[in-house]
Amino acid sequence: QVRLVESGGGMVQLGGSLRLSCVDSGSIASINAIGWDRQAPGKQRELVATITSGINTNYADSVKGRFTISRDNAKNTVYLQMNSLKPEDTAVYYCNADLRRLGSSLYGDYWGQGTQVTVSS
Repeated sequence: QVRLVESGGGMVQLGGSLRLSCVDSGSIASINAIGWDRQAPGKQRELVATITSGINTNYADSVKGRFTISRDNAKNTVYLQMNSLKPEDTAVYYCNADLRRLGSSLYGDYWGQGTQVTVSS
C-alpha cells in the first residue's frame, strides 16, 4: 500500500505564506517525480510544481517566483513553500507522485487526500 499524506493547509491573508508537506510511505520502490497539483472550485486540476530525481524542479507559470518545492529524502517528505499568496491560489492542494511499487516494474500516479488552502483579500 502507498500513502501520500498532506498537511500544512489553512487560511491566510493576501501576501501571506504557508508551507505544505507531503509524507510518502508504504511499499514504494522508486519515485520518479513528486509534487503538487491543485483544484479550485469549478476549475480543472492543474499542476503547481514537481521535483524529479530529487533535483529538477518545474513550476506552473502562475506560481513561479512565489512557490518553492523541495524534497527531504531522509524524511520521505516533499514541501511546497508558498509565499506572496493571492486569492487565486485558493484551492485544494494534492500531493502527486509518479512512483513504482515494490514488486512492480511499472510506474503509476498516486495522490494524497488533499489539503485546503484559502487566501482572503
